[in-house]
Amino acid sequence: MPGLSPGMNFMPLSIGIVGLPNVGKSTLFNAITKKRAEASNYPFCTIEPNVGVVEVPDGRLAKLAAVSRPKKIIPTVIEFTDIAGLVKGAHKGEGLGNKFLSHIRECDAICEVVREFENTDIVHVDGRIDPEGDRETINLELIFADLSTVEKRLAKVSKEAKSGDKETIKLKELLEKLKRELEDGKAIRGLELNEDEKKEVKKLNLLTVKPIIYVLNSNSDSSSTKEEEESLGWDGEIIRINAKLEEEIASLPEEEQAEYIKELGLNESGLDKLIKASYNLLGLITFFTTGPDETRAWTIKRGDKAPAAAGVIHTDFEKGFIRAEVVNWEKFIEAGGEAKAKEKGLIRTEGKDYVVRDGDVCNFLVNK
Repeated sequence: MPGLSPGMNFMPLSIGIVGLPNVGKSTLFNAITKKRAEASNYPFCTIEPNVGVVEVPDGRLAKLAAVSRPKKIIPTVIEFTDIAGLVKGAHKGEGLGNKFLSHIRECDAICEVVREFENTDIVHVDGRIDPEGDRETINLELIFADLSTVEKRLAKVSKEAKSGDKETIKLKELLEKLKRELEDGKAIRGLELNEDEKKEVKKLNLLTVKPIIYVLNSNSDSSSTKEEEESLGWDGEIIRINAKLEEEIASLPEEEQAEYIKELGLNESGLDKLIKASYNLLGLITFFTTGPDETRAWTIKRGDKAPAAAGVIHTDFEKGFIRAEVVNWEKFIEAGGEAKAKEKGLIRTEGKDYVVRDGDVCNFLVNK
């Protein structure tokens, strides 16, 4: 199942790192950028100083490569953007507020860094360590910004609804529902919406619709438990990490990192855990191509069908899709490669309606 060169369809999805000043946001981003992917593998990706395109850790790649013995191994990637620090009043343009909010709009999800660590040399903007207060400050700014967007749209639609048009009246009712939720201090991501409503909400490009993950930046290197997460009552996954320690780990040569992580009594670095959790947060899965030239991981949205997956490799492949040859990555390894997997009847032929699964090894047959 040969590896293939990408077409013009490569575009990593972006996680925006947000937080108040002095919470360790830049330390976390610095650690992430030390794990930056080789730009030469992704020729259509412009990496700016505040953007880090990083590899998504995936142990399956090395196992596939051990069978295929390729010339190169290429992981899939995710993009992190370091967004300007926030201050109270950002929704009114205070500080770098307008820039802050516009950059979040460009991201697909939010990683909110919340300070838990104690350090007298690093002054907290509010003079106290208060994770819940920090989270509330940022989330309220996003809510206020969304409320402004919804109110402007509602004022226009309310006038149009006087004509009696049913669709316009339905939109007005939706906007009123969004307004009530925001006025109650709640993010839109927690609101139950039907498919039609979701399509309308998407057009508004709201900030609090975006999925969110919280990083509790701690002095400790211990992970938070599910019980701790639930007791906080926050609306997203919580990962407790020590950003300073993660920066130290990321600065070590790769072969020394695993040893150091083991010495700390951990299975993986907090950074790797964050990268994988962010990938999952976006609803992404990985499929593979493998052969003598390269073993490569590719990113698609959960639920994507085979033609869309082929289109990630090259845009022309989606249009010219004929069929896919598919085998689960573990079965591919157990069989000892493509030829033996075919002999054992493990490789299936799938058509245009096949929904690609995480861990599929694929070979796409296309009209060129």
